Amino acid sequence: MRKVLRVDASARRDGSVTRDLADRVIAKLGSSEVITRDLLDGVPFIDETWVGANFTPESDRTLQQIEVLAYSDQLIREVMDSDTLVIGVPIYNFAVPAALKAWVDLVARVGVTFAYTETGPVGLLKNKRAVIIVASGGVASGSEDDYAVNYMRHFLAFLGIVDVEVVAADQLMLDAETSLRGAHEAIENLAASHTSAIS
Repeated sequence: MRKVLRVDASARRDGSVTRDLADRVIAKLGSSEVITRDLLDGVPFIDETWVGANFTPESDRTLQQIEVLAYSDQLIREVMDSDTLVIGVPIYNFAVPAALKAWVDLVARVGVTFAYTETGPVGLLKNKRAVIIVASGGVASGSEDDYAVNYMRHFLAFLGIVDVEVVAADQLMLDAETSLRGAHEAIENLAASHTSAIS
């Protein structure tokens, strides 16, 4: 059974477009085990103590440093244990929500999810697929003003996840009906490609 990690970043539980679309994507992906990480439940920001623990060799870490990194370790295990990531990305002020950026900071760990080599950084998370679900009021997905989807694509590729698809319900304040219809159609196409990929 394929495992799906669902990451919700919307500040709203009721009326959230990305959460609704994530429900639809999960349903279309078929019978999978779903791990849900709702960032609205709270996610810490990295600080000086966390950075110090992260850059201390694992064998030299104190009990306190191990505890400081425990939440980050848990988030990374969720990613590693998953075949597909479904990430809700509402665009807030042209970029990702602060909670999602905090999740990114906790998942990006040198020597764990990526490594530096003589030829540059190399992602250590291979053979995974990601679906980015984006919603915006006025920003067009993939445009020069979109610092959310382009950022998430780059981040995922940095970790080695290059099979990335986007379901966009963008510019909702301009034409919500057309935008949502396009997102629903993209989900239908996504389901077909998923079926063929695992058959």
